[in-house]
Amino acid sequence: MQFGIFSVGDVTTDPTNDRTPSEHERIKAMVAIALKAEEVGLDVFATGEHHNPPFVPSSPTTMLGYIAARTEKLVLSTATTLITTNDPVKIAEDYAMLQHVADGRVDLMLGRGNTGPVYPWFGQDIRQGINLAKENYALLRRLWREDVVDWEGKFRTPLQGFTSTPRPLDGVPPFVWHGSIRSPEIAEQAAFYGDGFFHNNIFWPAEHTRRMVQLYRRRYAHHGHGRPEEAIVGLGGQVFMRKSSQDAVREFRPYFDNAPVYGHGPSLEEFTEQTPLTVGSPQQVIERTLSFRETVGDYQRQLFLMDHAGLPLKTVLEQLDILGEEVVPVLRKEFANGRPADVPDAPAHAARVAAAESAEGAESAEGAESAEGAASAEEETAA
Repeated sequence: MQFGIFSVGDVTTDPTNDRTPSEHERIKAMVAIALKAEEVGLDVFATGEHHNPPFVPSSPTTMLGYIAARTEKLVLSTATTLITTNDPVKIAEDYAMLQHVADGRVDLMLGRGNTGPVYPWFGQDIRQGINLAKENYALLRRLWREDVVDWEGKFRTPLQGFTSTPRPLDGVPPFVWHGSIRSPEIAEQAAFYGDGFFHNNIFWPAEHTRRMVQLYRRRYAHHGHGRPEEAIVGLGGQVFMRKSSQDAVREFRPYFDNAPVYGHGPSLEEFTEQTPLTVGSPQQVIERTLSFRETVGDYQRQLFLMDHAGLPLKTVLEQLDILGEEVVPVLRKEFANGRPADVPDAPAHAARVAAAESAEGAESAEGAESAEGAASAEEETAA
């Protein structure tokens, strides 16, 4: 199981001192947070993609390529790659290039985003969001799996004899997660292709998350990819920790109360009761996170949102120390206890390459046996 962090890259005023970081400071902070994630033993760093203030990560591959050069083990992911407004040809090329630069430590999470104006900015119609997601991803898969593509669809110009370059590393494309909070069509899309499904697990109650993941698991099995328990699931989460829960609540409250997304709404206490947000001691975070398995079953990736709402970099780095030293080691051990042997591991490039080579070898052996049988039959007929 993988543990890591994801960032939306918001530039938000710190409500305790009214200081707003510059875009430059925020970008550099995200890099520092990624490097810290590897330092404390986390597995994944994921960045969102946004094209509007107050967010800065408009070019995930640029940021992740830079982080790749400064890390050795960290899996580099997106928390959203906008499959609806990005050209699938450019996605295919950009992420294959990143995959080579990072020696395979790359995957991406496809999503539609939550900012309506981004559609016309990139020449698309938000009313076609689901259809764009379906068509663009169908093309993206072909671009990564076929050396020469002829294609015609509704939302972009046709392709004739097109080859996306570079080709995926070792012939295996980056692993794809389909991220959605509330759209069953996206859970169905993930299931149809046998890809991963990621629920950000921040704003909605556990029962909603359960229904979405169960739908994905059922449809994954329906499409013949394996048993429901073998489907690849990722969850988000949101935490703030201090040694005592009272200190955590006292320190985090002003950030919660003024957060751009949920500030000035339900109280902190109401929000933590109704959603997976956990503000408290490391032990409380451990217990709450372990409860996610009761909601969705055994899963493969757990990411935490920790750098948002104006929290200063120093505080976020302190949070990562606690996460890496006190929380994740316990979670690794406890999630491994009782985990069935046939539940797949989190996707990793080397393992996926080995699986592809094994499948290719099996097909070759089957073809050779068929050819040998045909030859024997011809000899008997001739005799």
